Amino acid sequence: MQMPDDIAKLANEVIAALKAQGLTIATAESCTGGLVAGALTSVSGSSDAVYGGFVTYANEAKIAMVGVPFALLRQFGAVSKEVALAMAEGAMAAAGTHIAVAVTGIAGPDGGSETKPVGLVHFAVASGEETRHLKKSFDPTWSRDQIRHASVVEALKLVKKSIG
Repeated sequence: MQMPDDIAKLANEVIAALKAQGLTIATAESCTGGLVAGALTSVSGSSDAVYGGFVTYANEAKIAMVGVPFALLRQFGAVSKEVALAMAEGAMAAAGTHIAVAVTGIAGPDGGSETKPVGLVHFAVASGEETRHLKKSFDPTWSRDQIRHASVVEALKLVKKSIG
């Protein structure tokens, strides 16, 4: 499958940076449904750096696969900074990688609310030193595909920034 040019370019840069530093990565994805892992693994030779990914679409999957505490989901909801951080840290621990990236959001066109509108996406990247968070509010009039595409781009940018 041909990746869009902007995603392919970023994925190649991320894989090159990971390989240059001898680092491995895992993904934990909700609204992107594995698209970040798909972008990374579209790069030839990515198996040197990519462990794999967890598609944690349902709350139960977030709990079972990457250890997000039920209390966090209950208190903050799946689309929150706290859950994104827990997803990234849990994926890194479950996979035993150096880095993990997590994405959780509302891609629409349904599912939004006044406090969590369509287009709201939380990202996190965990590494040995720290866990970084990024909150984006994409245009709620965008299509589901546009929000998911933009989310993959932002996730890859965040990983790239975290590894230098």
